[in-house]
Amino acid sequence: MTLKKIKFIKFPVNITTNGSLFVIEPPDKIPFKIRRIFFVTAKKNDIRGKHAHKKCSQFLICLNGEVQIDCTDGNKTKSFFLKQKNVGLLIPPGIWASQKYLFNNSVLAVICDQAYDSKDYIRNYDDYKVYSNRFIIKKRNI
Repeated sequence: MTLKKIKFIKFPVNITTNGSLFVIEPPDKIPFKIRRIFFVTAKKNDIRGKHAHKKCSQFLICLNGEVQIDCTDGNKTKSFFLKQKNVGLLIPPGIWASQKYLFNNSVLAVICDQAYDSKDYIRNYDDYKVYSNRFIIKKRNI
């Protein structure tokens, strides 16, 4: 559970005079078996997400507009920007993330390695700090 495990993954795009074709072929680009895909839209400057997962990995792709992804591991925080359709952001479990939609009509695709399970979510930041500190203390003691 560290920000170093968050990474951009670029996948191929074939651009022609009449359009573009974006290709994602797991497991080459998405390093997990896909169990769920959903799409999120929001108004400009709306913030969504604001949670962490205990087990679920997510791969985020901005299909339209631009989305700022703010991530923390409970110790450090980093912002990532998604606006290219052929670049996704891999977020492992244990990372608190929120998404700020920078334009109206921005669309975020989220690809997950787990089916929806409400028990997998940590939705309260104070609870997340307790959860993440357990891992920080555990790492120091090893």
